[in-house]
This record gives sequence, structure tokens and C-alpha cells, in this order.
Amino acid sequence: MSELATEKSRTVVLRALGVLAGILDVAIDDRRLANNPARHIRNLPRSGPGKRRVYLSHDQVATLAACSAYPTMVLTLAYTGLRWGEATGLRVRSVNRLRRRFVIEENAVMIAYEIHVGTPKTHEKRSVPYPERLAPMIEQACAGKGPEGLLFGDGVNHMRNSGAQGWFANAVRRAQAVDPSIPRLTPHDLRHTAASLAISSGANVKAVQRMLGHASAAMTLDTYADLFDDDLDAVASRLNDAMPLVALPAGPQTRYRQPK
Repeated sequence: MSELATEKSRTVVLRALGVLAGILDVAIDDRRLANNPARHIRNLPRSGPGKRRVYLSHDQVATLAACSAYPTMVLTLAYTGLRWGEATGLRVRSVNRLRRRFVIEENAVMIAYEIHVGTPKTHEKRSVPYPERLAPMIEQACAGKGPEGLLFGDGVNHMRNSGAQGWFANAVRRAQAVDPSIPRLTPHDLRHTAASLAISSGANVKAVQRMLGHASAAMTLDTYADLFDDDLDAVASRLNDAMPLVALPAGPQTRYRQPK
């Protein structure tokens, strides 16, 4: 692990360790090993400062969508928090148009230029709401496709985001020409934007957790702790409103006295 950490990122090292640990767990179940040496390893690679997260405003999202060849995809990512693979894996049958919900049960991942379809990252199906203003665009995306048709794209082939020369990168460049305040970003940054917009609208951490498909609310808090700073101020403000006035005697020594 130490040698691998000199060449690879912390994420890659931990993923490799996780695969090895899983294999050795099977060996223990088969009674070929007494314990798993890949578990409880100390001195794991430390995480660096990481990439700064990008949060777009509502106006910036609208500009990006208007400059994109696929505005419905942009708005879906920015207002639902779906992962790219979850969005491209959506089928017409995954859309509950009555309740305006996506049922997330597939995840399309590109490996060596080939699309592989599997379960979502947490391996659990979940339901994610989408805004009412997005409903006509989703309706149009469903038009002419059967239940198994893919929601985005031509209905047969999964949409691809081909890096620096792809449709999303071109949309970002066009949007920056319109609004220079729009930073460089990837489709995954729209997931962060969705979290930011949801929290700023008043959504609590459990709602955001369910929307994003995080394993726990603690994970959501750890990931987006900076977005909940305003909530702390709001807590203090509400406590101030509820707190009774306290009468304090004049002088150097003050004691709490319950008001009459």
C-alpha cells in the first residue's frame, strides 16, 4: 500500500485495498484463512485538501442549460443530484410522471470506452423527485419511446460525456462566454450544485441524503459541512427568540435571576 500510494491517489489505493479485503473475506468464509490481513490497517494514505467544489447559482444553471445541446440533462443533474451514470441509465419506465419522481435502479459506467450497466453505487433502489418546471421537458424526453427506452439520448444508446471535447465541455465554454463568473466544471459538479440549491432552499440533511443516495446522513454532513454553516446561525437566532429575558443586577458580580 505504501508503494502504491507513491504512484496513485488515495482513492485508488483505498479501492484496491477494498477489493483485496473483500477477496480475503471470502477466503475466511471458506476457512482458508484465519484472519484478514487487509482489514484494520494503520497508516492509511492521508487525504489531501481535495478539489474545491463548484456550486452554481440558479441563474448560472439556466445559462449553462441554454448553452447546451442537451438542456434537459443539465437541468436534471443540477436539480436532482443524480450521478452521471444514474442519469444516463434512466429508462422511460423509471419515470413516475404522476408523482414527478425518478426511480433509480441502474447505473451506466464507461470502462475502457464500453458502457457497463449495473446497480447504483449504494446497490439500493431509491426515488428522487424532480421539479414541476422540469416535467414538460421530461415528458418530451419520454415521447416516442417504449418503457425500456433510455430517457436521455436516442433511447437506445447511453449518452456519453467525451471529456474536454464533449458536449458538456463545449456547453461550459459557451456559457462562460455569456457569463464569465461560471467556473470550469464537470457533470459531477452539478451534483454538488444540486446539494447546494436544496440546502439553500431549506431542505434538511435527511432529505438531502435521500436525494443524493448517500449511505447515511453523517456522510452528507461530512461531504457538505460548509453548506450547513448558515443553519448554525439560524439555530442561534431561533434560540435567541425563544430565550426569556434575563434580569441581571448591576455591579461586578452578576447572577442569573429568573424574571418575575
